[in-house]
Amino acid sequence: MINIRRLLLSLTLIGLSTNSFAHKYFVAITDLTINPINQQLEVIHTLSAHDIENEIAEKKQINFSVSHTRYEKYIYQYLAQHFEIKYKNIKVNLNNIGIERVKGKLVVYQESKKQSFLYGLLVKNDLLVDTYAKQINTVNYQDSAIKGSLTFDKRHRILEIK
Repeated sequence: MINIRRLLLSLTLIGLSTNSFAHKYFVAITDLTINPINQQLEVIHTLSAHDIENEIAEKKQINFSVSHTRYEKYIYQYLAQHFEIKYKNIKVNLNNIGIERVKGKLVVYQESKKQSFLYGLLVKNDLLVDTYAKQINTVNYQDSAIKGSLTFDKRHRILEIK
């Protein structure tokens, strides 16, 4: 009888501790900077690898992880659909530079050789907001003239850098 009680107590404690490991915050951070040397726009996205992998797996109805043969392609496709920059209603083309996983985070690097300033850019960022109700996306921006941040969520998907 005592062993069963200990077993039940242990299982209860394990269950409680496992719930505490599930993350409660859903955040993606994007940095937009103008490289002072070549005057090109650099974009760095940092988000939960688990969250974006789950999103892509659900949308495509596939098993999706870093070992998938089209991992980078699907990540870039998702970003292209959910993150966009425009200037005077013309889309700023972003070149994909690379992807790396760092401690459960996915870091995606992009650049635009034609964009050399930030003021007046219209930014669309609805990364993961349709899947995770509490998803908050922050875009930090900086060039030689301005510095600031924008906050996106389910209600605020498109904002202007002023």
